[in-house]
Amino acid sequence: MRSALLRAPRPIRFAAVAAAAALALTACSSGTDDAATPAGTAGGTTTAASDAFPVTITSTFGDTTIESKPERVATVNWGNHDVPIALGVVPVGIQKSTYGDDDTDGVLPWTFAALEELGATGDALPVLFDETDGIPFESVNNTEPDVILAAYSGLTKEQFDTLSGIAPTVSYPKYAWGTSWQDMALIDGRALGLEAEAQALVDDVNAQIADALAARPDVAGKTFAYGWIDPSAATTVSLYSPLDARVQLVTDLGLEVAPSVTALAGETEEFYISLSAERVDELADVDVLVTYGDDSTLATLQADPLYGKIPAVQRGSVVVMPNDGPLSAATSGPTVLSIPWVLDEYLDKFEAAAKKVG
Repeated sequence: MRSALLRAPRPIRFAAVAAAAALALTACSSGTDDAATPAGTAGGTTTAASDAFPVTITSTFGDTTIESKPERVATVNWGNHDVPIALGVVPVGIQKSTYGDDDTDGVLPWTFAALEELGATGDALPVLFDETDGIPFESVNNTEPDVILAAYSGLTKEQFDTLSGIAPTVSYPKYAWGTSWQDMALIDGRALGLEAEAQALVDDVNAQIADALAARPDVAGKTFAYGWIDPSAATTVSLYSPLDARVQLVTDLGLEVAPSVTALAGETEEFYISLSAERVDELADVDVLVTYGDDSTLATLQADPLYGKIPAVQRGSVVVMPNDGPLSAATSGPTVLSIPWVLDEYLDKFEAAAKKVG
């Protein structure tokens, strides 16, 4: 079953299925299969500070101590591999991308481009962990990692304990699938002894966001709701809660979570909430509605007797993200590598929607 991926990056409707189990995601480029021989030891261009170790990182499941500079870095779950790769460290194993993959090779395009710069494609490509049916612990173990990164993840305690039996494992700090792209970079970076370098990456991405926003003044300050609305299954709307990473990215882009969504989320520790379709009138304060779909989605919503009453739907201030493909993958599980790759295209969509708000 598909796990975390569906949970975080993917449209929420899958999350309901995932709730009973575990899920997965991933994407594109030239590839090796899961049984491939580990391509590499941690390498790359950045040198960890020797005085950074030992380092202890506290997560939901307790303290993880990394005694010395990791030489073989493995990552599981969505997007964590982008952090070491952006820092010049080639992991020995990473999650195989199955969501948003444009060429079915298991590596998303921004990740592949960065690996290419590090000379880590082809035979040197990291082992790809197929997490479709859960984390393949044997495959992870076979890469002989000395640290496993999962600061952005939905690890269960059992999964964390199993991984920790293989190597020190870094999990999420508080909420499953609720780690922001900034915190993912800093936590995973700290585990590598490269926290300062990770902070520099975060600062650079923030600067790129600021520049892109300056060119699109209509976007900032608009309220939004981000969810999965399927008119063919019209009893319930799923909305991502404010702690979800994709929602946090949209707030980084200058928009504000609509007060109605904040109120509906309350004190939830889940990354999504459900709303009866009969209550969609509560979304009247939403300037920009974001949902997954295709070219027919907006017209279908506008023709629906319930969803058509939402002001954002009526005026067309809706961002429709493709049901699949790199654009959705890049923003559903944002990272320091995926955001720059998608930023202009993503913001253009919000700008077009924001211009309809009036």
